[in-house]
Amino acid sequence: MYNDHYGFSERPFQLTPDPRFWFESQTHRKAMAYLGYGLAQGEGFIAITGDIGAGKTTLVGHLLETIDRARYTPLNIVSTQVEGDDMLRLVGQGLGLSSEGVAKAQILDRIERTLDEQARLGKHVLIIVDEAQNLPTSALEELRMLSNYHVGNRSLVQIFLLGQPEFRNRLRDAPELEQLRQRVIATHHLDPMEAQEIEPYIIHRLNQVGYKGTPAFTADAFDALYHASRGVPRILNSLMARILLNGAIEELDTIDRQCVEEIVEDAHAEANSPTATAIVALDSVVEDRIATLEARINEQEAALRRVLGLLVSWVEGDAQLGKRSDAA
Repeated sequence: MYNDHYGFSERPFQLTPDPRFWFESQTHRKAMAYLGYGLAQGEGFIAITGDIGAGKTTLVGHLLETIDRARYTPLNIVSTQVEGDDMLRLVGQGLGLSSEGVAKAQILDRIERTLDEQARLGKHVLIIVDEAQNLPTSALEELRMLSNYHVGNRSLVQIFLLGQPEFRNRLRDAPELEQLRQRVIATHHLDPMEAQEIEPYIIHRLNQVGYKGTPAFTADAFDALYHASRGVPRILNSLMARILLNGAIEELDTIDRQCVEEIVEDAHAEANSPTATAIVALDSVVEDRIATLEARINEQEAALRRVLGLLVSWVEGDAQLGKRSDAA
């Protein structure tokens, strides 16, 4: 509704991460610098942590948009609390390998051979694991073992771990993760945006959808948005979507502190309503269902790649047989 009213081409503050809306705040600039350092080193682990809504997934999306695919083969894995063997299967599926009904030793052998093949092609495999705080020790240990694969003095795989603050604490303190800890070459925690970054962040996202200056924002509106969101991008996006909708309904050309505070009060009232707890529980169920569906889709994609590979091999083999028949 507010897209039409203000002439936007699409929603500027959707909650779904979109690398097109990447905004380089100070903390995200540092995170990208650490990821770039990790890519340059080509070995070990980089750990990036941040609170819910801090922009970790957007950071990954931006990284995947900018890396040279001729040099890197990225695997983006969203953790679903899988144990060690299942983590290996996810890595194998990401590499296009068959893992269903295959023994662990065979999976490891196929992964190592594929990593070696990628290296011979001049490519480095980059494994990005999101929501790493959900991983049990067995899964983290399997990732650590994968980081041991080398050809000469060159590591065959680079691993980035992204997670919530509890993962940073666990990585720092857990005795059972000592060997993994020794392989972490850099860490960074995504902090909320600073107060002075709120205005450029909002204007940047608006400009991506054809912003022509309407609605205008007063300085105290940006101040109110900072205090209400605490500088957390996801909270800020949610508030801005509500504010723009209200602005369209009320036909406002200017957003001021009062407009922001009214929306914040409404949001707080909704959060404290009797149905709020039920909604949160429902959201959790939906997220679990989505994770399950994503896992199934990954399995189906891996199976499709295997079938396509077999078809290509069959066609090539048939063509060679035809050539030999012609020669005879």
